[in-house]
Amino acid sequence: MEEKEKTFEQALARLEEVIRELESSQLPLDQALELFAEGIALSKYCNDCLEQAEQKISLLMNDGGVIEAPSTWAGGGQ
Repeated sequence: MEEKEKTFEQALARLEEVIRELESSQLPLDQALELFAEGIALSKYCNDCLEQAEQKISLLMNDGGVIEAPSTWAGGGQ
């Protein structure tokens, strides 16, 4: 599946499959490394999708006159 064709949800589902397979099976080292590399690529793709979504949300909030809360408010941190 090419990156342009997959959705965030499809990539996340495949990443979950890769993780389950790595955790639950006795794979030969070569196959485990291939799955690990695929998982890293999927993780990066999902992270990129989330960053783009965050940027769009931030733009929409700023264009609509909504001011973002400081990060300490959102996370409950001090």
